[in-house]
Amino acid sequence: MRKTRKCAFCGKEFTSTSGSQKYCSEHCAETAKVQRKKKRQEFIKAVQPVIDIASQEYLTFSKAAILMGCSRQYIYKLVDEGKLPASRISSRMAFIRKADIEQMLACNPYHRVLLGSSRNKPCKKSFPSSFSSSLSSKKGKNCVPETSTQTTEPLDYISGEEVMTIYKVKKSWLYASARNKQIPMCRIAGKNYYSRKHMDALFGVTAEIEALTEWLTTEEAETLYSTTKESLRTHAYRRHIPTKREYGRTYYSKIHLDEIYHPDLKASDAYYTTAEAAEKYGMTKSSICKIVKTNNLTKVKDGAHNLLVKEELDRIMTNRLAQFGSYRLQ
Repeated sequence: MRKTRKCAFCGKEFTSTSGSQKYCSEHCAETAKVQRKKKRQEFIKAVQPVIDIASQEYLTFSKAAILMGCSRQYIYKLVDEGKLPASRISSRMAFIRKADIEQMLACNPYHRVLLGSSRNKPCKKSFPSSFSSSLSSKKGKNCVPETSTQTTEPLDYISGEEVMTIYKVKKSWLYASARNKQIPMCRIAGKNYYSRKHMDALFGVTAEIEALTEWLTTEEAETLYSTTKESLRTHAYRRHIPTKREYGRTYYSKIHLDEIYHPDLKASDAYYTTAEAAEKYGMTKSSICKIVKTNNLTKVKDGAHNLLVKEELDRIMTNRLAQFGSYRLQ
């Protein structure tokens, strides 16, 4: 008895002439056969590197990434952090032993961070050395004791909302910082809780910063001092200007910026800028700088610029005019 079926390739209905017929035509049967063959070849092509790696003891970074099922960049990160040993043969060739990969995985078993306990491994170098003592004291094979007299230090946990309110940080910044700095945390009823001690070390401000009362945002500092964001960042880094970050915005200490940019001197009539002096005496800025250097005139640093004392420069230029008679005041 003939039955109506659907083609396994194109999905059209057809009347089968035998019980094993799956396709409506020879074209569908041939096309399906080609596709099956292609899938087998792709599978072999994908599995072949893994089969080859299984018989090798020394692996390149690319093969190590295939073996671990991660990206090559992550292998470089593990090697750079010292978690995975590697041997450099030349400037462009390095190898990783398969045994070292297995040892790394064996020494880092997966574990959960529970409320009242900390991670098995200490935090990164950016934390004080006292944090290294707050390690997990769980019993069992996953425990990694530092000494035979290791004790448990219960941690005080606060929710993510409290962290954002107390330390004035954004949610994205909180998540990224907690992940990068490996802050001890736990999850209860769908909410994240973080170690208060570690959060205070990461986001807390020092007594020196707490004593400062006047702060400027980046935009306010640019307007007040006629400078750029790049200049502000450079001076803050090189001169150790106190800064703080609240809700994703950076604030600079106004007192320390005033010591660098001298807004009171700019408003004073007792100083020239190099451009003002060059315009007044009809000279180039390089010539003015040469005169200042030759006569050891007083210079006041104003950010990236120099302020020249008017009285000193006017006296020198008057003497030059009397001596050479070639300069005329404008």
